[in-house]
Order: sequence, then structure tokens, then C-alpha cells
Amino acid sequence: MKIKWLGQSAFEIKSNKTLITDPHNPMVGKMPKDLAAEVVTVSHAHMDHNYTKAVAGSPEIIDKTGDFSAGGFEIKGVSTFHDNVDGKKRGNNVVYVFDVEGLRLCHLGDLGHLLTDEQLKEIGAVDILMIPVGGFFTIGPDEAVKVTNQLKPKIVLPMHYKAKSLMPFPLAGVDKFTAALGWDIEEVEELEITKSTLNSFNHKAVIFKK
Repeated sequence: MKIKWLGQSAFEIKSNKTLITDPHNPMVGKMPKDLAAEVVTVSHAHMDHNYTKAVAGSPEIIDKTGDFSAGGFEIKGVSTFHDNVDGKKRGNNVVYVFDVEGLRLCHLGDLGHLLTDEQLKEIGAVDILMIPVGGFFTIGPDEAVKVTNQLKPKIVLPMHYKAKSLMPFPLAGVDKFTAALGWDIEEVEELEITKSTLNSFNHKAVIFKK
């Protein structure tokens, strides 16, 4: 499969079919003009995560918890919160788990808290973790390290951090997370990975050039 970061919390996951996570409004940053997919997941209804009209191809949109088979992908949505006070400040957030080519990918959306034992059980094993690290609206660098240690992925793909190509949200840069995590860093334009090459990325934070 091929994974590309599109900015903020948006990723393009390409296997036989294509899935897009949390597409953002153009006010936040540019999205590819030719973006198309069979499936789009939305973690919550904020403009930097739910701009589904950016994706062509009449995709199936998944924006809730539960188990889904869509566009060739097996998807599970797990209920979490956008803050650390049970959603009282910013509402709910859906964590998605994708089974793709024998690998388990987890997209945390705008997670705002450490995971409970029940949520960890629902999410299950994770190979590749897409995790917010910028703080302010979500978990920050130190909390993101704790959540990474909770889920124990092979690879982390940081997201939702301060980047020159995006709206200047008051977020921390990715370097604060990677320094606190202490894993090796791999910089890529696009991540191409299979089950057989997974171990070559073990304990790596993959940063996408943007």
C-alpha cells in the first residue's frame, strides 16, 4: 500500500482502492485537485476534518462508530473524545482502525485524552499509528508519546502539528514529539509499505515532506 500525508489529519491510503481520512477545508491548506477515493472517513464535524467535497468519485462517507466493509476496506470506528473532559468542551471524536493488506492502521482523529482500557481493547493491535501531536486542540507531544506507548505500534505517522503549508493554528511543531518519543526518524514524500517490509520501519517516526 501507499500512504501520503495531505496535511493536518488528512491521509491518502492507496491499496486496490483508495481511502481518505479527515479531508480539510481549503482555508486550512491546499488539497490535491485530482483527489478521488472510494471511501472517506471523518473523525468529527470540524472544518479541518470533514471537508468531504474535496474528494471526487462519489465516495462512501463513514463518520460514526461501528464496524464497516466499504470500498474494499474493513473499518472499525471507536468512540473517544475531542478533549479530556468527556467531550464537554469539544465534543466526540471517532478513532478509526483499518485492515489493509494484512496490516492494521489506526487514525486517532482529534483525540484529546489518554485511552481507557476499554478503548484500547476495542482498537486492538496496531501496526501503523496516525497520531495528533500538536496539542492545543488535541493531545500534545508528551501525551502523544504516552498514547503511542499505550498502543505499541511499529510505525508512527505524526499529524495535526504546526506546518508551513497549513493555516497557522497554535500548534506545536512535530520536532517536539519526535524528540520526546526518541525513535528514529524517516523522511519521505510517500510511504510505500507491505506486511513483508513492516519490520524495516520498526520504531520509526515517519515524517512526510510537505
